[in-house]
Amino acid sequence: MENQPTIMVTNDDGIDAPGLRALVQVLVSTRRFQVLVCAPDSEQSAVSHSITWRHPIAARRVEIEGATAYAIAGTPADCTSLGISKSLFPLIPDLVISGINMGSNCGYHIVYSGTVAGAREAFFNDIPAISISYDWFGGQSKVENFTLAAEACMPIIAAALVEIKKKTYPLRCFLNIDLPTDVANNKGYKLTKQGNSIYKMKWKQVTSDMEGGKMLSTMTMDMDSTAPIETDTLNLSQDRILFKREVLGGKLDEGDFDEVDFKFVQQGYITVTPLGALSNAEIGCHSYFQDWLPSVGELPSASSL
Repeated sequence: MENQPTIMVTNDDGIDAPGLRALVQVLVSTRRFQVLVCAPDSEQSAVSHSITWRHPIAARRVEIEGATAYAIAGTPADCTSLGISKSLFPLIPDLVISGINMGSNCGYHIVYSGTVAGAREAFFNDIPAISISYDWFGGQSKVENFTLAAEACMPIIAAALVEIKKKTYPLRCFLNIDLPTDVANNKGYKLTKQGNSIYKMKWKQVTSDMEGGKMLSTMTMDMDSTAPIETDTLNLSQDRILFKREVLGGKLDEGDFDEVDFKFVQQGYITVTPLGALSNAEIGCHSYFQDWLPSVGELPSASSL
């Protein structure tokens, strides 16, 4: 056990989510890793990289066979931060894996993703990390596909750990992996770049929390009005108006980008996208403002407009 690499698993769907449980089961079954789990005690989808700042967070021991696991009353970034701090576990993991998410995380949705944030937080602390998402499609996907997804990622995980042990693994990025819906018949790995795909959404005024469809963690809508609602019932007063987000479906055009993540996931590939954390604008924008900014002082003041 002492010579085995340590992997810490987190996610944003919650510690009981089938994607996390499948990933842990596959990791444990190899008997090659020491597996730690530090994951949210409830669903935290689309919380991005938010952190808990103003109050303590609770950690509760959870039984997961073959792993040392804690459920955390916090966000995915909280979970990773706590899990790698040596405050909860006695050692720092060699690798952090966040997932497996129910729903892909490509394009601009990487910004929203709590799954990606779980890996990014490790990256902030110079710990190798991988986020993994499965392109769940209602009516077609099965829970068993999470196990297939985990098994499909094992060569990448094992190869990364070899490089980590040799201290040759790059710490200037982390990996975001997306697996296609038909993961059993995937076309293999494809190195990609983050594209600009995004779901189109709108807001609808509603009279109660029960009205309209429920937003699923896959950023799709469950229009079954009999489905249980996880949020608390909201009492509306006359001075309050209730709005609910709805997904219109479809993606924005990805333009002329080549080798982008969403396109190849839809084609059946397992996309592997190196990510960083900088938010630099495209070169054209920088060039524009390089010419524009010096002229600002020559413009009329705001009071004269």
